[in-house]
Amino acid sequence: MKYISTRGQAPELNFEDVLLTGLASDGGLYVPKDIPQFSQEEIQSWAELPYHELAFKVISPFVGDSFDEKTLKRILKETYTGFAHKAVAPLQQIDHNEYVLELFHGPTLAFKDFALQLLGRLLDESLQKRDEKVVIMGATSGDTGSAAIEGTKACKNVDIFILHPHNRVSEVQRRQMTTIKGDNIHNIAIEGNFDDCQQMIKQSFADQSFLRGERRLVAVNSINWARIVAQIVYYFYASLNLGGPKREMAFSVPTGNFGDIFAGYIAKKMGLPIKQLIVATNKNDILHRFLSKNLYEKHPLQHTLSPSMDIVVSSNFERLLFDLEDRNGEKLAELMEKMGSETVSLDEAKMSKARELFDSYAVDDQTTSDTIKEVFEQSEYLLDPHTAIGVKAARETRRDMNIPMITLGTAHPVKFTDAIKKAGLVSPSLPAHLSDLMEREEKFSVLENDLKAVHNFVEKTIF
Repeated sequence: MKYISTRGQAPELNFEDVLLTGLASDGGLYVPKDIPQFSQEEIQSWAELPYHELAFKVISPFVGDSFDEKTLKRILKETYTGFAHKAVAPLQQIDHNEYVLELFHGPTLAFKDFALQLLGRLLDESLQKRDEKVVIMGATSGDTGSAAIEGTKACKNVDIFILHPHNRVSEVQRRQMTTIKGDNIHNIAIEGNFDDCQQMIKQSFADQSFLRGERRLVAVNSINWARIVAQIVYYFYASLNLGGPKREMAFSVPTGNFGDIFAGYIAKKMGLPIKQLIVATNKNDILHRFLSKNLYEKHPLQHTLSPSMDIVVSSNFERLLFDLEDRNGEKLAELMEKMGSETVSLDEAKMSKARELFDSYAVDDQTTSDTIKEVFEQSEYLLDPHTAIGVKAARETRRDMNIPMITLGTAHPVKFTDAIKKAGLVSPSLPAHLSDLMEREEKFSVLENDLKAVHNFVEKTIF
């Protein structure tokens, strides 16, 4: 399996090199040169597999010979045995033919655990084999940071620096990052917003001179293809548990950076019969405006009850645009340059192609609270604000009531007490393994919104 850059000017790499590279040298994102294809019969034969065995079937074609079969199977079993629910990704029915896929039973109570628990183990295996030390730099709007730290804290060859917007994540989200102890863990609160943090990460990958040639940067954000690969699996798992592939499915995905829903797009290309993918967003609705009006125009970032989606620039959207531009790297590079500074529209024929699969919907804070309350009154099921946005979007844009509608449940509601209280409900208690979270000692550094300050901090820390 070979990987190419969306912008066409970076060398082809294998899976292991993509794992350790993140952003391509031409500024693009790596994607598979070819997408593995499965027949309906082959997918059906996986129906009774436990989660980690299904993960091997889905992921192994993307890995190729980078990890041998025995090693990959061991890593996948270790990854998902640590989840609190034996089903790993259980389905909860909330209405007729309407479900929530619970993706919050990992150690940090968010869907990011599915990818980052795996990513940490893959990195550890690869770095030990190569006898190499690396620096991980990542930006988080809430959940990625804690999942990345939890997934890599035991890696002996990694120093990890996570940037989060100061006072712009929930207290539970922050504490899940800042209370994990380890000499290799470094939390940085940036006096800015998530997009500022994300831009610093991209600039750091483009110019790594601050590492003096002694280390390289590795990405844990969803620009790293290994994260997308891990997220493809639960689309297959949900479908198989509801009668797929003999039945079509629809998925509603709360998304800010477009990575989680892009995994669903790849699952469809692999042969999973997905009829509809819904992009569910909050007031930071650039993806909704683009898909519904063919208008890509940046608006100022707004802070909401669903902070993990408080994102203006959706990095993974580039991967879909690459396909819409017929995988022409040169055209895509020109388009991305325009999108950085201009209002952009695509050819209507290309947008029509995207709309065959994708719908979108944006939800404001009041409607988010109302949806949390409504679903609880209907079924006594408590949604976090991101999942509530997914449920509302699903109910507003659903094409076929006879097709199961699955909303991805991206986080445990305990992480967002403000949103639960605003809905007039009582926030649940923290799970047992986090019951003392609010008493644990925190450790993080507040830095100005300045790239040089961040680079100086990294240098002083590791050299």
